[in-house]
Amino acid sequence: MSVRRSSTMPGPAALRAARRIAALVVLVVLASAVLAPVAAAAPSSGSYTVQRGDSLWKIAQAYGTTAQALKSLNGLGGNTIYAGQVLRVPGGTSNTYTVRSGDSLWLIARRFGTTVNALVAANGLKSTVIKPGQVLAIPSTGAGTLSSRGAVSVSSADLSLLARLVEAEAGAEPYTGKVAVAAVVLNRVRSSRFPNTVRGVIYQAGQFSPVSNGRINLPASESSMKAARDAVGGWDPTGGALFFFNPAKTSNAYMHSLTVSLRIGNHSFVL
Repeated sequence: MSVRRSSTMPGPAALRAARRIAALVVLVVLASAVLAPVAAAAPSSGSYTVQRGDSLWKIAQAYGTTAQALKSLNGLGGNTIYAGQVLRVPGGTSNTYTVRSGDSLWLIARRFGTTVNALVAANGLKSTVIKPGQVLAIPSTGAGTLSSRGAVSVSSADLSLLARLVEAEAGAEPYTGKVAVAAVVLNRVRSSRFPNTVRGVIYQAGQFSPVSNGRINLPASESSMKAARDAVGGWDPTGGALFFFNPAKTSNAYMHSLTVSLRIGNHSFVL
């Protein structure tokens, strides 16, 4: 007695389905082989949304790179950027920090060896106001190196003097404009073209009208004092400017001949 073995042969529809699955598997394998090397070669980068008052120099300082590198990374033909623009930036953050009661951006920047400017840029902040429980991204160490290289030693008397100048020159200006005026003074301290102290820069003959008209002696508002602290902490909205003036109130032909890099409120800033 023989036993007959039966087998079920797949029909045409089943064969077509099997061929489609096999073809799909081949395509997935080929795609993986092609795309994997590209992903591995892609540079490590993040993104940053440009805030009002930003410059390529300021953003480059915050991320430990250069303005030229940012232009190359983003295919920019010039230095012009605008609020809301999304830029590719190199690197990223190395740590996070949860804000505690009594903290300020200046204190946190000192603790992590970075700058207020770097923290503002890394977290996309629109002001220097922070609150307990807020989680901040701490920039990589490149920004801290730039900060230490350009550090300015400021005493409490210097800070008070700087705040009074800010009040006299920019009392009615936007807050960013106040920080910018203080930053110009600090940029001059760093420059070999000017005295190397805050007091020396402010009292240099013929530089600031509040010194000659006596307004430098008027008390500073809390806003101007805070702006001075933010500038000392590393925030420079001007990108390194050494001069500022109000075009509507300045008749100095030399100032009007300079190339303006930034305008904040009624003031023009010049590198």
